[in-house]
Amino acid sequence: MTIETTTHLNFDGDARAALDFYAAVFGGTATAVTYGQMGASDDPAWADKIVFGQVATEAGLRVMAFDVWPGQPYDQGTNAFYVYVHGTDADEVTRYWDGLSERAEVRQPLGPSAWAPLAGQLRDRFGVVWALDVAAPTS
Repeated sequence: MTIETTTHLNFDGDARAALDFYAAVFGGTATAVTYGQMGASDDPAWADKIVFGQVATEAGLRVMAFDVWPGQPYDQGTNAFYVYVHGTDADEVTRYWDGLSERAEVRQPLGPSAWAPLAGQLRDRFGVVWALDVAAPTS
């Protein structure tokens, strides 16, 4: 049996913009299905909001997102989760960092850390906290 974990992000109307942003940063493809396309809501205000969305890359990164269901409360929270990106290539991780850091709050600058040759954390412009690091070399 194989198990895969995918981070699912909840938004209040920003899901499409977030998915497009993450696809641009990570080089993946964004998929977005609206409430209107799925017939999931008769409310015209919800027709263009995202009921199912994801970004998937050839390297294996996958993140899902949607705009919370009509009538469902939305509260992103303060530190409810981090999306953790752990890689082996410093250039690739730095490229992701550079993309995510546009209009972001840097919580820990990308640089050497006690556990990794390169690590950092930021809250992106959509309020999502990302932690990125590069695997320490093994001997």
